[in-house]
Amino acid sequence: MNQPLTILRTEIFKLSVPLRQPFTTSLGTDYAANNVLIKIITDGGITGFGECSPYMPINGESQDTCFIVGQYFAKALKGKNPFDIASCIQLMDSIIYGNTSIKSAFDMALYDIAAQHAGMPLYSFLGGNNNKTITTDYTVSVGEIDAMVTEALSIQAQGYPAIKVKLGKNGKTDVERIKAIRAAVGGDIPLRIDANQGWQVEEAIETLQALAVYNIQHCEEPIAKWNYLSLPKVKQTSPIPIMADESCGTHHDAERLIQLQACDYFNIKLCKSGGIYDALQTVQIAEVAGIHMQVGAMLESRLGMTAFAHFALCSPLIEHYDFDTALMFSDDPVTGGIIYGTNGIITVPDTPALGAIVDEETLNRMEKAVV
Repeated sequence: MNQPLTILRTEIFKLSVPLRQPFTTSLGTDYAANNVLIKIITDGGITGFGECSPYMPINGESQDTCFIVGQYFAKALKGKNPFDIASCIQLMDSIIYGNTSIKSAFDMALYDIAAQHAGMPLYSFLGGNNNKTITTDYTVSVGEIDAMVTEALSIQAQGYPAIKVKLGKNGKTDVERIKAIRAAVGGDIPLRIDANQGWQVEEAIETLQALAVYNIQHCEEPIAKWNYLSLPKVKQTSPIPIMADESCGTHHDAERLIQLQACDYFNIKLCKSGGIYDALQTVQIAEVAGIHMQVGAMLESRLGMTAFAHFALCSPLIEHYDFDTALMFSDDPVTGGIIYGTNGIITVPDTPALGAIVDEETLNRMEKAVV
């Protein structure tokens, strides 16, 4: 039982699921989730699952690049000890720079294997406790004002605790968007906004000041991520707390943002950090600095979302959860995993490890590579 396992083979799958309706941000419109699944098989009968949802405008990866780069990783990791996660991560980093999405899928599968072997839910394996209620917000796409108001009212009617609104397409129009949404939904439900780097610096300052009267909980990534040296100026002049998203990838980014006093919150996404291993370091850095956090997602299925929910239980300073995009899928390919309940409440499984899989029948319908 205590003998180390080795990785026998890795199976890499293309998972593509149409969305119920287009999802639009300042960076573009998505019509489907085009993800990659990883299945790592060990010689001890333990199989680990991982998933990534690459997004070209943010991390420069696509489903196709992840599918190919994943094969490089699979060849290198064959025969390696899956419990030595640090060495596996270091090996992937030595093979290719960046490519954090596909690295996060392998990282997720390795943690799934380790937590299964330990007989512990993933959150427990990560040192967390299932002692807080996780509730997801739900997101309004940026677009015509009337359509955004209709979507916001629908989200409110479904009982979600907060409405997230995508902005970043002309600051003055964005103010009108929020003004109309706030008038429609009333003053009680929190609004969260995300400009996805869509504003120029002065535009961001003017827009955030104009939005102050509308009870905005926080604003994600108001300006271009490369312009992080201007983010402290935006934060200092903003009446709305600033959350770093695209500019906060790895723990090195988190350290830099703290040194610059550039933001009030971090938005941690495993696809940006390269996986759980690095994201845990960001959490430790944030806890020391007193930075509160959100755990977010791209367009992962419930498999990836399950890992994110487990991870979100690892720190009391993780207090916001953006896990809605799996609900936008036209089909759910996942067995087990988190359960979406009423009013945005998410139940995290107490079964060992990740607690989510994609069954063989579903996997057999996907394009795959076996290494």
